[in-house]
This record gives sequence, structure tokens and C-alpha cells, in this order.
Amino acid sequence: MAKVPSSVVAASGLVGGYGVARWTKKRQLGGAVLAVAGAAAARQWRARAGGKAAGALTAAYVAAFAGSHPLAKKVGAWPAVFGVAGAVALASWAVADRATEQ
Repeated sequence: MAKVPSSVVAASGLVGGYGVARWTKKRQLGGAVLAVAGAAAARQWRARAGGKAAGALTAAYVAAFAGSHPLAKKVGAWPAVFGVAGAVALASWAVADRATEQ
């Protein structure tokens, strides 16, 4: 079975967490999606790139979540979420996934 790249897991956590919170009107449920995906991505980051990289990417994931809120006031909710998810996915790919593709 093919493994899902950590970049996809992380981006899906950010987009999915927001989507679940918005559509169910239960922020805690969206937070659970965000947390589960973040933990899964962090495990992959640690296995693929080591502890320091995993710590940095986890910090980027949390910062993206936090940063999407003020960004949403400027560009709208969905564009903000997709923007930060893309940034985290790119960082994750560059640090952890790219090396496993070769």
C-alpha cells in the first residue's frame, strides 16, 4: 500500500479541520481533525527528517493555523486556509517528502 506523503496529511489537516468546524458548527470537532492530522504528519516528519525538522514543521503547522485567522480577515476564510495549507505542504515536501521520492 502506498503511503500518503506528509505534505498531503498536513495540508489535509488544515483544510479538513476548518471544513469540519465550519460545516458542523462544532469548533472542537474541527480541532480534533486538525490535531489528529498534525500528529500523524509529525510522526512522518520525525521518521523521515529527524526530530529537529519535525519540531520545526510542527511549529510551522501550528503557526499556519494561528496565522490563518488574521489572514482570513484580509482575504477571506477559504483563501486563507488554502494559502497556509499550501505553504505548510510545500515546507513539508521540501524538508521531509522530497528525499523519500528519490
